Amino acid sequence: MPTAKKGQTIDELRKRLAETKYLFFTNYAGLTVGEITRLRTELRKDGSSYAVVKNTLFSLAAGDELAKKFDAFLAGPTGVVFAPADPVAPAKALKQFSDGVKTLEVKAGYVDGRIIDAAQVQALAALPPKAELQAKVLGVFASPLRGLVGVLAANPGGFVRVLSAREKQLVEPAAVAEPAPA
Repeated sequence: MPTAKKGQTIDELRKRLAETKYLFFTNYAGLTVGEITRLRTELRKDGSSYAVVKNTLFSLAAGDELAKKFDAFLAGPTGVVFAPADPVAPAKALKQFSDGVKTLEVKAGYVDGRIIDAAQVQALAALPPKAELQAKVLGVFASPLRGLVGVLAANPGGFVRVLSAREKQLVEPAAVAEPAPA
């Protein structure tokens, strides 16, 4: 039976897991408190958070089904990134921290209900942010509509130009046919 403090930690982890859609597991060994604080600051910019967890308490909080999925990388010192909205931003923050400050080993990630390995987390970090991807998809959908509007607007415009040209043809011969006043 867990102690009261451990029970409170398990409840807190359960709450965070319920609020989180994406998880990233790291090995924080060799990082100083200041470096972990810098990483947390970077992650908070996008609404994510970072917590150093005890593997057994995290397994208990995750429940049997999730704990089985996470079992392979819940060994050794483990830090977890809780990302509620966008998986790309925290993956980029982890990569940027690893490249700039100190090498941080990413063990795995949990995205859309499946486990991804460290290489896939790196590939995720190479993607543009979610908002940019949404804008690009919207642009792809809007492009054919813009073309259709252009085509539909061209037909009436062409008809008006033909009428204008015909009007000029009718007016010019009449001006030539009239005698000039003396």
